[in-house]
Amino acid sequence: MLSRIIFYEEKNFQGRSYDCLSDCADISSNLSRCQSCRVESGCFMVYERPNYMGLQFFLRRGEYQDIQRMMSMGMMFDSIRSCRMIPHHRGQFRMRIYERENFSGQMNELIDDSDNIMDRFRMSDCMSANVIEGHWLLYEQPHYRGRMMYLRPGEHKSFRDLGMSGIRFMSMRRITDMC
Repeated sequence: MLSRIIFYEEKNFQGRSYDCLSDCADISSNLSRCQSCRVESGCFMVYERPNYMGLQFFLRRGEYQDIQRMMSMGMMFDSIRSCRMIPHHRGQFRMRIYERENFSGQMNELIDDSDNIMDRFRMSDCMSANVIEGHWLLYEQPHYRGRMMYLRPGEHKSFRDLGMSGIRFMSMRRITDMC
């Protein structure tokens, strides 16, 4: 199944639109701003800055008529600037999380969701990860709350490189049947 998201310049699906079927590093090359969107199929991560940087938000099939209100969570997120399609994954999930950048400090391996890494692993921080299989969402607070970050397969030596400096990630969830 093809993933599809439609971005609109104004709230309530008004103004010019941009139909997107894959990753888009800079939506401003198609629209001056994005105030609402409609996910027709699949799942996407949307970002506050171009090139998949800064604050992120997970979107599944549905209508999002006011980006500012939806993403308020105490953060300024006035327009979507880039998006990444999350491919459907069949198979195992496996990720190694590290307490410090560059895969140093305490290491733990996850094959399922963890709603609190402090309780589960006695790990006070997670600053790098190696995603071996599957796609994951990391959350700032326990129980899958707060700011989030999407990790796809590969080595992620420093979350600062992804525009997420100063954020501690305390819970992790596999992207399974969400899409």
